[in-house]
Amino acid sequence: MINSTLTYPTPRVELTDQHLISHAGLSAMGDLLNAVDFRALCEDRFSQFVPKAAIHRPGKIIADLVLTLAAGGEQACDLDILRTSAGMFGPVSSEATVSRFMGRVKHMPEAFTYGYQTMSKTLRSRLWGAAGDRNPAKRATRINPLIIDIDATLVQAHSDKQGAAGTYKGGYGFAPMIASVDYGQGYGTGEILAVLLRSGNMGANSAKDHIEVLSQALAVLPDDFYDDHGVLIGEKLLVRTDSAGASREFLNHLDSLGLQFSTSYSLPVIKEREIGWISQKKYWEPAVDQHGQRLRDVWVVDATEVMKLKAYPPNTRIYVRAEPLHSGAKASLFDTDGNRITAFLTNSPYYNIAELDRRHRARGRCENRIKSLKHAGLGKLPYWSFAANQAWTLLAALAVNLLAWVQLSVLPVGHQASVWDLKRWRYRLFSIAGKLVRSGRQAKLLIPKHAPEAGLFTLIGDVCQKLHQRWRQGHLIA
Repeated sequence: MINSTLTYPTPRVELTDQHLISHAGLSAMGDLLNAVDFRALCEDRFSQFVPKAAIHRPGKIIADLVLTLAAGGEQACDLDILRTSAGMFGPVSSEATVSRFMGRVKHMPEAFTYGYQTMSKTLRSRLWGAAGDRNPAKRATRINPLIIDIDATLVQAHSDKQGAAGTYKGGYGFAPMIASVDYGQGYGTGEILAVLLRSGNMGANSAKDHIEVLSQALAVLPDDFYDDHGVLIGEKLLVRTDSAGASREFLNHLDSLGLQFSTSYSLPVIKEREIGWISQKKYWEPAVDQHGQRLRDVWVVDATEVMKLKAYPPNTRIYVRAEPLHSGAKASLFDTDGNRITAFLTNSPYYNIAELDRRHRARGRCENRIKSLKHAGLGKLPYWSFAANQAWTLLAALAVNLLAWVQLSVLPVGHQASVWDLKRWRYRLFSIAGKLVRSGRQAKLLIPKHAPEAGLFTLIGDVCQKLHQRWRQGHLIA
């Protein structure tokens, strides 16, 4: 007989009737929903999507779907993870009930979208107000505006779905356009404001779609961004996009609303005198990274007087950035003097060139929010109906936003979890197991004392309970 050393212990597996909870850490998100009185809020907005005598109310159906998406579920049948833990998550609707709910949604998509927008605005107002000094609306100023990122992405469809079409990359599916908020470094990962589901053959540079998704995003911002007459205070907001958002129609629309913008710009064919001017670093300023540290051999300059802009909004300026080609990068026609030349447009009243460049380069953070949104449900749309899939994307956005609001309003400043993305939350917190027991007529959830994120779990629960009490007592605006 050969005795082998096992990689892991192999305890005997037995079935039990004990109340064991496999995703006990997910209840931390449930604590936040309880704190903001989510169920009553949804009843006011979505009651038309369920019969009056229905046991499963819209708030509970939506909350269960959102928690399922946050935990990694991909379709309605994944609700069984919550359904088997009724002591923790309460009665969970069946797949048939969810199917009937989504069936009503696809027949009244405008009503569902409007209900979601008003609900989202109320939740955002409550939780931003609870953030205190970190409230993005209070921190937004003319010089330091709140940033709204707009970007498009591709979602593959592996079966025929309504509205799916071929993409420019040779795939098949959808090309949603997403508007998200960047809180700024140190304040969390940011949140999703609006998701506009589009066919896969739609262009990323559509000014009409940029205007539509921006309108949806502005509709869900708190009232702090509007004056007493309901007029948008545009100077407190900055719209940031890639070069797809640099169309004159879209930028003139932003200017008409009084909004600031910062958008990448595809340089036209550079004239000989401009190439010579770029090679001279006499008027250039050194660029800085996201921590304010000077970058080596990276330069930025205001090129407005050299590269004339036509038909763009007044006060639009163009800034050019030059940096050495990265290892393996292929030079293009516009890369002169061994540098990669890029540019961006802005009408910001702030004139610190290095800071404007740093702020625009931070646009890459929106890619992380889109990645989390795909992990939360956007990446695998389960329905054939286009309207049902649009509603699914909004539920996915709410799942991502729950985590963003925890980072902003619940966690203390500088907490390590304030920069976690969705997948890390799943692995570190949501996967914590627990046991439900009763003692003194009260239910108690037991979790491993030495679990790495046990302290984070209890912290979220305690803070959410305190927030709920403050709202009930009128200490916070509800």
